[in-house]
Amino acid sequence: MKSICVYCGSNPGRRGAYSAAATALGATIARRGLRLVYGGASIGLMGAVADAALASGGHVIGIMPQALVEKEIAHNGLSEMHVVASMHERKRMMADMSDGFIALPGGVGTMEELFEVWTWAQLGHHDKPCGLLDVSGFYEPLETFLDHQVIEGFVRAEHREILKINSDADALLDAFEAYKAPRVAKWIERDDV
Repeated sequence: MKSICVYCGSNPGRRGAYSAAATALGATIARRGLRLVYGGASIGLMGAVADAALASGGHVIGIMPQALVEKEIAHNGLSEMHVVASMHERKRMMADMSDGFIALPGGVGTMEELFEVWTWAQLGHHDKPCGLLDVSGFYEPLETFLDHQVIEGFVRAEHREILKINSDADALLDAFEAYKAPRVAKWIERDDV
């Protein structure tokens, strides 16, 4: 594993614990010799994770659509900044440049980005781990719902297990290092892939 993509809010959220976790994650990624790939903003949790990785000597790659450069206040101090034409291009480039995906707390965009790469993993389009860094119980309601999807027969348990959840960045990255993609069909009542 060489690069970790982090999805997170361009807002800081209401709790200081969110920014603290973003800072700790950025520093942890750099300390482990991994590159950080993220959305390229200088504000919110996005700015916090990037600034921490940079301050710890890490290599940080930002990817941002031109339409968001001014809105999200593009970070000017990154190791690399890629300005692309669309959100689709941004997400594809982030996925291609990354060996694993972590979501810190965030809003609709954070969820959409994470769920897309998790869906791609479920369909066998890649074999990279996905995870939630659960800060102050932020993802506990979602975890309950995701487990409910398995119980109700909409998601295989093996596909649910693609998404690792932990409140500790090092433990989450350790789980990524040990990750093996499941080799089962997406459809529960079919044996073909």
